Amino acid sequence: MTSSTWRPEVEPEPERISLPGWVRAVFRGTALALVTFGCLLLLILIRIVERPLFGVRRPVTPYITQFVCRSAFVILGLGYSTRGTAMRGQGAVVSNHASWLDIFALNARKRIYFVSKSEVADWPGIGWLARATGTVFINRNRSEAVEQKRIFEERLNAGHKLLFFPEGTSTDGLRVLSFKSTLFSAFFSDNLRDSLEVQPVTVVYYAPPGHDARFYGWWGDMGFGPHLLRTLAVARQGRVEVVYHPPVRVADFPDRKALAKHCEAVVRGALPFEAEEVLQPTT
Repeated sequence: MTSSTWRPEVEPEPERISLPGWVRAVFRGTALALVTFGCLLLLILIRIVERPLFGVRRPVTPYITQFVCRSAFVILGLGYSTRGTAMRGQGAVVSNHASWLDIFALNARKRIYFVSKSEVADWPGIGWLARATGTVFINRNRSEAVEQKRIFEERLNAGHKLLFFPEGTSTDGLRVLSFKSTLFSAFFSDNLRDSLEVQPVTVVYYAPPGHDARFYGWWGDMGFGPHLLRTLAVARQGRVEVVYHPPVRVADFPDRKALAKHCEAVVRGALPFEAEEVLQPTT
């Protein structure tokens, strides 16, 4: 889910896991694995019937994904809340990107489909889950732009909510980087522009008491395993809040850059931490 990798000036200090922490990690990890992979098997079995009957439409399996995501917060003991109204009509969602936990946070309230870089499909574990749940994989290659637009149109016209991370990388959760406008160009196709809405969403993480404010952030060369282990082991979890902003009509903007700039400002405006200098230019 990352592209050009973001890194902070100061990396967080590694945290030592205590014996009770290891016990918590085992119990929480076992429960999370059973729910995730048990439901994944169920999803695959249902999809065998669902796909020939409904094609790209998924009237049943997204509810399984949503159940897993909601269950994950219960198992982890991680607080979860939302603010605002999730979009109901046809449209796309754009959000800041801070952690692998974003997948659970954004799917728990609203059934959506992620747009991710093609490399994720080959990641052990995460790749399997992403493929099974209908993630759209793209190559960040201009030569494939036409085909990507066709795929986006097909999925959006099927009623899917596609979720994009326009920053192109993940951060520590304390900032929002400049939104890359390239992905917004698909929204301006003749078949979508007049009917499509885009909803900006801000995901805000509050660290566990006494821990680094960037506790849930996952960026750069951080390994998934160690980050997951640390999250499973912490005694008292923090919380995550998902803020849904009012959707905007694509037709109300002159071009992709104007739309990207608006969504970026709205998403950044709901982040309660101190704003910092934007580190990446819009392309």
